[in-house]
Amino acid sequence: MSKTNRTKLLLDIGTFVAFLVAMDPRTSGIAIHEWLATALGATIVVHLLLNWNWIVEITKRLFAKGKGLNGARTNYILNWLLFIDGILIMLSGIMISESVVPAFGLTLPMNFAWRSLHDLSANISLLLMGLHLTLHWNWIVNTFKRIFSRRESRPVTVLAMESKEVKA
Repeated sequence: MSKTNRTKLLLDIGTFVAFLVAMDPRTSGIAIHEWLATALGATIVVHLLLNWNWIVEITKRLFAKGKGLNGARTNYILNWLLFIDGILIMLSGIMISESVVPAFGLTLPMNFAWRSLHDLSANISLLLMGLHLTLHWNWIVNTFKRIFSRRESRPVTVLAMESKEVKA
C-alpha cells in the first residue's frame, strides 16, 4: 500500500467525520461548527492537491476527441458539483458567521437569504457526499483491506555453512 493512498484514506475519513460533526451546529455549538468548517476547507484543499494528477488527466481526456471515460465522466461532474456546493457553503458560512469572522474584528449584517443558501447547500452536500462515497466505495474497501490485512510471511532461505574440521 502506498503512503499516498494511506494518507488519502486517513484524510478522507477525518474530513468525512468532521463534516458530519459540523453538519449539526446545535450539538457541537456554533463556535466549534465554524472553526471545524474552516479547518475542513483546508483539508479539502489538501484533498484536491493529493488528487491533482487525476483532475488534470481526466480534464484532458474529457476534452480529447474519441476518448471513452466510462464512469469517470460521472465522477468528474459530481466532483465539480461538490466543489461548487462547497464554495457556496463556505461563502454563505462566512456571511452568517457568528464566531470566526468576529474573531478577526469584522461584523457582517445578518441576512436570511445567506442563511437559507447555507442550509440548502449544506443539505445538498449530504446527497452529493453520499454519491461521492458510493462511486468510490470499491477504492475505500480495497484500501482498508490493504491497510488492515495481515501480510503473509515470506519463506526465509537459510544458508547452511559447511564446517571444516580442523585436525590437530
